[in-house]
Amino acid sequence: MILGIPWWVYMFIIFIFFSGYMAFRAMRTERRLEQQFIEREGKIYMDRIADERSHKKDETEEKKQVTTG
Repeated sequence: MILGIPWWVYMFIIFIFFSGYMAFRAMRTERRLEQQFIEREGKIYMDRIADERSHKKDETEEKKQVTTG
C-alpha cells in the first residue's frame, strides 16, 4: 500500500493512461493512412483529367488539319 491505496489501483490508472496513449497513436496513424490514400486517389483522378484533356486536344488538332488540308 502506498499512501493508503492498494498497488493494483495504481496499476489500473497506469493502464488507463497507456490505453489512451495507444488509442491516440492508432488514431494518428489511421489519419496519416487516410491522407495518403486521399492523395493517391486525387493524383490518379488528376492524371485521368490530364489524359482526357490531351486526347481532346489531339482530336481537335486532327480535325483542324483535316478541314484545312
